[in-house]
Amino acid sequence: MPPAATQEPFRHTLRVYWEDTDAGGVVYYANYLKFFERARTEWLRHLGVSQQALLDATGAIFVVTEAQLRCLAPARLDDSLDVTVALRHRGPASMSLAQQAWRGSTLLAEGGIRIGCVDQGTFRPRRIPNQVTEML
Repeated sequence: MPPAATQEPFRHTLRVYWEDTDAGGVVYYANYLKFFERARTEWLRHLGVSQQALLDATGAIFVVTEAQLRCLAPARLDDSLDVTVALRHRGPASMSLAQQAWRGSTLLAEGGIRIGCVDQGTFRPRRIPNQVTEML
């Protein structure tokens, strides 16, 4: 059985590539949202939830409904970052997550993300499928 979500944040490690940086040689601020997205996908996969399998079985998809980002220090080309995901609240059709990007012990960026569960065909809100809520 896959591990259940815990109070300890999930960590996903990634590398900063040329495509992630701006003209100043630092990670372009919007790319932290991409890093957060990758970490959320890997968090769900770690919990045993494949988003494609979930879509195929239930027609449910997750969409970002709100995003907050605070940049604190620059990340640069070739940096290895740890991006965390921590579940803060789960409702019947949405969840709120806290995310952070770290380089070693330096916090680079943090944010709050609200995810809604919607029906793929109509994009109307729907309950998060049971196989996901059981893991959360």
